[in-house]
Amino acid sequence: MAKVVRKKKIIQDVSRAIVNINSSFNNTLITITDENGAILGWASAGSAGFKGTKKSTPYAAQVTMKKALENVLKYNLKEAKVKVSGVGAGRESAVRALGGAGIKITGIKDLTPVPHNGCRPKGARRV
Repeated sequence: MAKVVRKKKIIQDVSRAIVNINSSFNNTLITITDENGAILGWASAGSAGFKGTKKSTPYAAQVTMKKALENVLKYNLKEAKVKVSGVGAGRESAVRALGGAGIKITGIKDLTPVPHNGCRPKGARRV
């Protein structure tokens, strides 16, 4: 039987990253990518150990950010751009947890989709 030789994964230093925070009414998802968009690590409130309605709290978003940063510790992040999306309660507390971890925030961008009078509403019910 042939022996499989695996290459050792090379960990490069990524000084700048993009932190995507998606905060919905039910959960908070955090993805950390490099500037090209390759995912370095991620975390969600569910993976941080929260269940049910506790996933949508600001404290859960704070713990989720700490867990996401633990996952990318090996890349030696120094500064980050933040992209926030969604209307949940964990938006600001996740950004504050990022700043409190010692990472310099170079910019915050809100990407929450806003309807410009989208779909036509249903007709009124006639009985």
